[in-house]
Order: sequence, then C-alpha cells, then structure tokens
Amino acid sequence: MSDNKSPGFQRKPDYPLEIVPSGKSVRVTLGGEVIAEANDAFVMTELDYSPAYYIPIGDVRLDLMEKTDHSSHCPFKGNASYWTINAGGQTAENAVWSYETPFDEVALIRETMSFYISKVDAIEVG
Repeated sequence: MSDNKSPGFQRKPDYPLEIVPSGKSVRVTLGGEVIAEANDAFVMTELDYSPAYYIPIGDVRLDLMEKTDHSSHCPFKGNASYWTINAGGQTAENAVWSYETPFDEVALIRETMSFYISKVDAIEVG
C-alpha cells in the first residue's frame, strides 16, 4: 500500500487503493484516432475495480473532448468531472473522468484524465 491515501482512509484504513507510475506507455483510441498517449501515466488499483490509468492532461487530445454536466463523488478521491469524446466519427458520452481537485492524499491524479475501457476502442498498455 502506498502513502497516497485520501481522508476517507482515516475512517476506513483497510480500504485498498494504490497509485503508482505505470512504467509503461499507455495509448487510448476511439474511432481509429489516438485520443491520448503517454509514457508517464499512473495506474490506480482500488478494491474490486479494474486498474485505471490516469494520463496527464497534456497528453490528451482535449480538442476532441467536451465537458459535460455529469459529476460523481468518491469518498476516497473527491469530486469527478466528466467529458464526452468525439473522434473518428464516433461519440463516447461521459467516457472520460478527472478529479480536478482531488483530495491531497491522492494528489498524483491531479491534472490527469482516465477513460472507461468500455467506452473507447482500446486502452493499450505496453
């Protein structure tokens, strides 16, 4: 377990969440277009969820993103904002999320974006 824990961990210290550098390249595609590609992404493992890759915003094609009104709250990370992707003639609604002001304990994911694997063509890690 890393030291990257949110205030929620103080109330539930046995909650498993870890954020580490992926150490690999990560590429996200939709409609045949590369929409994000990074060599310095983070991977988050959390409870029963599949690992999520958090890509620095500077490595994301923001010109293909449109922020939506959708939001969610995680007691361990904070408030998430969402974006819809328009790429290669396809639209993926609320396919991207970001914790724009995450809890200090998960500050590594500040200024990063993550993608639902079910809403994009692929998230390639290699």
